[in-house]
Amino acid sequence: MKEGKNPLGEEPVARLLRQFALPSIISMLVGSLYNIVDQFFIGRSVGELGNAATNIAFPLSITCVAIALLFGIGGAASFNIAMGRGKEEEAVFYLGNGLTMLLVCGVVLFLFTELFLEPLMIFFGSPAKVLDYAKIYTKITAFGFPCLIVATGGGHLIRADGRPKVAMMCNLVGAVVNTMLDGLFVFGFRWGMAGAAAATVVGQAVSAAIAIWFLAHCRSIQIKKSHLRVKREYVGGILSLGSASAANQIAMMVVQIVMNNSLKYYGARSVYGEAIPLACVGIITKVNQVFMSFVIGLSQGMQPMVSFNYGAGKFERVKKAYWNTILAGAVIGIAAFLLFQFAPRQIISLFGNGSDEYFTFAINYFRIFLFFTFVNFMQPITSTLFTGLGKAKHGMFLSLTRQMMFLMPLLVILPLFLGIDGIMYAGPVADIMAAVVSWLLVRKEFQKTRLEKK
Repeated sequence: MKEGKNPLGEEPVARLLRQFALPSIISMLVGSLYNIVDQFFIGRSVGELGNAATNIAFPLSITCVAIALLFGIGGAASFNIAMGRGKEEEAVFYLGNGLTMLLVCGVVLFLFTELFLEPLMIFFGSPAKVLDYAKIYTKITAFGFPCLIVATGGGHLIRADGRPKVAMMCNLVGAVVNTMLDGLFVFGFRWGMAGAAAATVVGQAVSAAIAIWFLAHCRSIQIKKSHLRVKREYVGGILSLGSASAANQIAMMVVQIVMNNSLKYYGARSVYGEAIPLACVGIITKVNQVFMSFVIGLSQGMQPMVSFNYGAGKFERVKKAYWNTILAGAVIGIAAFLLFQFAPRQIISLFGNGSDEYFTFAINYFRIFLFFTFVNFMQPITSTLFTGLGKAKHGMFLSLTRQMMFLMPLLVILPLFLGIDGIMYAGPVADIMAAVVSWLLVRKEFQKTRLEKK
């Protein structure tokens, strides 16, 4: 494919961002819908302990997303850079090897979870009275891990092929199936936790089947069996460019485990008890995922543009794509901030009733932990920029700033002085520090490549 014929290098940046980001946002929203729908039905059928159980299982869902981004984003970025440089024969191997690794890693994670189910749930912070619920939910959802990973990662590969609407459809169809079956299995058949888990697996299987079919029928290239055979040089390139996105998810998983155990420990020493903080934070984390779906969807929509144009030497278009994405992220961040500050009780009430202590904790957590929501777009968008430019180390560093460098230490230190409230205040401090670091790094990068207007 000649570079001049590729719309990524020719069409207006704002139009391309809308074209690529909107389907990406919808795809991410659909992914978060899986968790939100389960939380809604479980909260209204099982109650507080069920909500706490889904939070205990959540690190495994994050692991699935990490693997999907590792080989999905990495494969997509490698593919787009190779295509931008006119190396079509090399590019197709990145998609094929990415797909193979998605499936293999999904099966490995499923087997690992089934073999070590109870120790994992305890390690993730499950109180004794929540353990059985967590085991039931996770044992079933583990069967869907390969499908979830293939569907999510495959969507990125399909998007790299220039078909963002198809990537969106893969996840959308599965989410609709999941939602319909949730109501039937949970309320109709009264299967409770098991019903919500089974509905999730079926929806993910449908999404994965659609993704595989469309990857077998790519628009710009043709994936053959030889391209699916894993080769070190291609997997190495994928890992290099996908590691930043995956590292961010792995950091989220580690932080989630630490947070669960901290909520359990300090909750037991407060008026809230062990289960209320776990249940509330589980819901609020998934609600915040809806906001982050917009931000990550924007960054994913930006990625093909910056990768292709950087490969083609069109640096001004790289810069323009980044600043358009930042502006859109700021608008969404401000809207989310207003919603979380002024309607926290209304949001938490959607997921069932609770005691006065339950609502008090939830409202405080919304308003304090998510206070700097209006700057939380900076870090993921800037990290994706560096990944799209092929600067994996910079992207990796930014991915780790908020979670590992700032939030993790604060989660350990602040509760020592403030008790469970310290967990709440760790969030805004980490958020503002990550935003500042992102700004400083991108400013330096643009100055270095002479992209800033003089």
